[in-house]
Amino acid sequence: MEVLYIDELFFLSLLTDYLLCLAAGRLCGLRLRRRRYFFAALLGAAYAGAVFLPGLGPLASPWGKLAAGLLMGFIAYGAETHPLRCTAAFFAVSAAFGGALWALSLAAGTPMGSAVLDMKTLALAFALCYAAGSLLLRCRLKPAEKKRVPVRAELLGRTAEFMALVDTGNSLSDPATGAPVMLACPQALRPLFRENTGLFSAGAVELLELAQRVPELKGRLRLVPYSAVGASGLLPAFRPESLTVDGEPDRERLIAVSPDAAGDDFDAII
Repeated sequence: MEVLYIDELFFLSLLTDYLLCLAAGRLCGLRLRRRRYFFAALLGAAYAGAVFLPGLGPLASPWGKLAAGLLMGFIAYGAETHPLRCTAAFFAVSAAFGGALWALSLAAGTPMGSAVLDMKTLALAFALCYAAGSLLLRCRLKPAEKKRVPVRAELLGRTAEFMALVDTGNSLSDPATGAPVMLACPQALRPLFRENTGLFSAGAVELLELAQRVPELKGRLRLVPYSAVGASGLLPAFRPESLTVDGEPDRERLIAVSPDAAGDDFDAII
């Protein structure tokens, strides 16, 4: 007889559901709201344990599972612009994770449909489904790689308008907050900084020191690490007071300054 310890099931489900919420958020390019993901995972873990309690077996029905998944999606992604799309991504990642677990259980020689729920198996299944999801998402969004969208940024009562290239491979984010980062060339940001645009020709660290001497810029700039093929370093970045991308407000995104962000018919990369 197989013995199931409900405390082990709870904590294993908590970890798994949190990673699934995190993976779906990454694939959707969201600012990672880790606290919301934790509470969504907490609900999922409580549900996973509840279905084995006496009298609560009906919760394991397809409708019960769907309701629990939708509620988890609402908790994790209810604050996003497109919560249903993010929830659908969560369901897709969860399905991929379940398929990876099932495949690994068959490879391990365990009975069909069962999985060995140890940390090694979970880590491998999570890595497989995350890699597969990233690959499918990139293929799905490939036609949009050359799309250009209008951007409007406001700072200190000034406005800059420019075109940005939608690059699905741009995964730059602020390590402190998880906020996504747009790259923009100094020329595009000239209306915001005016005579101070020349500061961006200095090195990243030197720029921060110089910005501290300009009252209107003091405390507004930060450094964001980046890594590209054959290059890495730090980029100066700031949070605009208002940002609109393709007509939609974007309250989370930062703007990093890079002279390499300009090209044919665009002055930024998003």
